[in-house]
Amino acid sequence: MTDYVLGDATRDKLKKVSTASLCTALYKRGLRNQFIQDVHPVVAKAENMVGQAYTLRYIPAREDRNQIEVFRNPDHPQRVAIEQCPPGFVLVMDSRKDARAASAGSILVTRLAQRGCAGIVTDGGFRDAEGIGKLDMPAYHNRPSAPTNLTLHEAYDLNVPIGCGDAPVFPGDVLVGDRDGVIVVPAHLADELADECTGMESFEDFVLEEVLAGKPIIGLYPATKDETKASYEAWRKKNGR
Repeated sequence: MTDYVLGDATRDKLKKVSTASLCTALYKRGLRNQFIQDVHPVVAKAENMVGQAYTLRYIPAREDRNQIEVFRNPDHPQRVAIEQCPPGFVLVMDSRKDARAASAGSILVTRLAQRGCAGIVTDGGFRDAEGIGKLDMPAYHNRPSAPTNLTLHEAYDLNVPIGCGDAPVFPGDVLVGDRDGVIVVPAHLADELADECTGMESFEDFVLEEVLAGKPIIGLYPATKDETKASYEAWRKKNGR
């Protein structure tokens, strides 16, 4: 697990930037597959989900190992993940992009929220999705799914590198989720991307105002004209951005 600790200043900045801006910043650094594919908010929240990753890996279930009695085991990895994911972290689950059986349900996710965790993400599904959507804590999944995880998945590894929706997730990476989906920011890039994307968001707000005022896009976005750059600097001073 990385030694990186997500600071309050970086967390606050990331709560205000979009996954689209982060994707662009990562693309500039040669990282093209950090957006978790086919994962959506159970219910969109007003504020971004931001937190470091605590991971759970599922493998295909083998019938003789995954009877309902396994939940009596106090060391069952799914239950342990709910109790060990640190406050302020996001529980991220590799469910093999298979939503035919649930990765978790509302009781477990409610416990995670009560413990102060920042969110939960799976590339599979959730059962009791309506109840999960009523929580203040953000939750992301592929789609609702009623069957228990034991039907297809065995919870196997905790806090190891995983794939979630084709994105690599290492323990301690920073997850940012908005209404579009979830992006995985490598921990060592989190602080600089928070700063860079804060500036990108400011510029895009300026561009949108210009477009709404009737300005053509060529030379404006990207800012290839000197007059655009001068106009943006004036806009920043005027708006305190």
